[in-house]
Amino acid sequence: MTRIATLYSEITVLPESLQQEVLDYIGFLSSKYVTSEEKITPQFGSSKGKYILQPVFDDPLEDFKEYME
Repeated sequence: MTRIATLYSEITVLPESLQQEVLDYIGFLSSKYVTSEEKITPQFGSSKGKYILQPVFDDPLEDFKEYME
């Protein structure tokens, strides 16, 4: 019997409340596995050169012209 078939046969004999607990535990294990694997800390300066500011970035916006007067 394969592992999945064994799990299925064991879960089907449990009461519905315990089946829900098993399902919750599977969700917990899945989230624990995903977060430990995907945790990547970005290095300082790793996005250098990816964002370019336009030379007119500091100029006032036309939309706020009335407000600034």
